[in-house]
Amino acid sequence: MTNEPKPVRAAAEEVVASTSRRIDRPAMTGPAAWDDRYKDDGYSFGTAPNAFLTTQGALFRPGDKVLALADGEGRNGVWLAEQGCHVTSVDYSPVGIEKATRLARSRGVALETLVADLTTWSWPVDTYDAIVAIYFHLPPHHRETIHRHAAAAIKPGGLIVIEGFRPEQIALQSTHDSGGPPDVRMLFSPEMLAEDFAGFEVLLSEETETVLDEGLFHTGRAAVLRFVARKPLAG
Repeated sequence: MTNEPKPVRAAAEEVVASTSRRIDRPAMTGPAAWDDRYKDDGYSFGTAPNAFLTTQGALFRPGDKVLALADGEGRNGVWLAEQGCHVTSVDYSPVGIEKATRLARSRGVALETLVADLTTWSWPVDTYDAIVAIYFHLPPHHRETIHRHAAAAIKPGGLIVIEGFRPEQIALQSTHDSGGPPDVRMLFSPEMLAEDFAGFEVLLSEETETVLDEGLFHTGRAAVLRFVARKPLAG
């Protein structure tokens, strides 16, 4: 029998339980790593759309042509399709894209899917009414390249919609296990995104904390940046 006071013992048990709930997070580099994450029947980030994205629903009109970057298993692309948009869901994991196709079929919506490495993809120009990038984090040189191409691919008057982690997320990774890359250079600041989309009208640039409930890998308190900007009209 232990003489440890009950409140102390309960607190210790809570810490142990919390630690035991932490999930393995291998380095996510290359499509093979994401294929491995997506290989199980379940959906790693759930099938519900990103909560912030749903608050921006009024921005998307039926018939809009929308590109969902790094859309993984399709939760956000499918939701956009349910709003009546013509959506291209792109990811470099073929396993994720196959699950996105299945999810769209189960929801009764059309979803164009594409397996591509966006750092080498032949990007179109002035094509999309909106581009959506939810938790799409890259090393700085790749981020700059992709954001430059994304800016060019948006039609005049079109939108970029982003939610991602900011540097304060690094501290929360150890206490809340809510996800995100461990490299601070891959996280977002308002100044970074304003520079990447220079010339766009910034409609929203919000640093905030939220509680994520997105499948197994995005759960708990998180430090995020929400960014919405409009490309200027031609002329």
